[in-house]
Amino acid sequence: MPHPVFEVRLLILNRVFAFSCLAALIHYGATFGVTFLMSLFLQYIKDLSPQQAGIVLIAQPVVMALLSPFAGKLSDRVEPRWLASAGMGVTALALLLLSRIGAATPLWAIVACLAILGFGFALFSSPNMNAIMSSVEKRHYGVASGSVATMRLLGQTLSLGIVTLLFGLLIGRAQITPEHHPAFILSARYALLIFFALCLGGIYFSFSRGQLRDAGQKAGSQPRDPY
Repeated sequence: MPHPVFEVRLLILNRVFAFSCLAALIHYGATFGVTFLMSLFLQYIKDLSPQQAGIVLIAQPVVMALLSPFAGKLSDRVEPRWLASAGMGVTALALLLLSRIGAATPLWAIVACLAILGFGFALFSSPNMNAIMSSVEKRHYGVASGSVATMRLLGQTLSLGIVTLLFGLLIGRAQITPEHHPAFILSARYALLIFFALCLGGIYFSFSRGQLRDAGQKAGSQPRDPY
């Protein structure tokens, strides 16, 4: 077809585009379930109200919103794979720290972990999006944008699927009452460790995407599609 709805050759021949999309899928798969887990943890284990839990959880998006524009601008001068891979690493660190939470964990430590997670998300998301959109010609911008949205939704589905599976295995159909709090904490820890492992794999794909710009190419200039 002269004008396909989705240009499959972008995934086959464009390594930067394909690996950037895969990195986005992994990153969303490793982070989307965190908000769900921490919301339940704060309400059931720390005995916070939904409003109080929301105030604690807002640490992540606030840090992300503040730092994302700077990370995006920086990716115009520094290779996006370096920034995005560093962001994936920071995200992995935050997930590893969160996997050690328990009933005695102070709120300030949880807020700090969520802030680190927001920093990692900001450092990854904008440069990775820059890499995706800059690796294709203008005629493929719609395909690239749709691909990112697809990776995001698939990652979110995967993330909640992992959490739900662990809840089913360790808690079953029981409500999260005080006698089931240990099983809930164990489920949360296992899920966060799985997310941490996903991020470790994501670092590889993020870093292995290759150079977006050739040596001597001006930052922000449009590379050619490889076909």
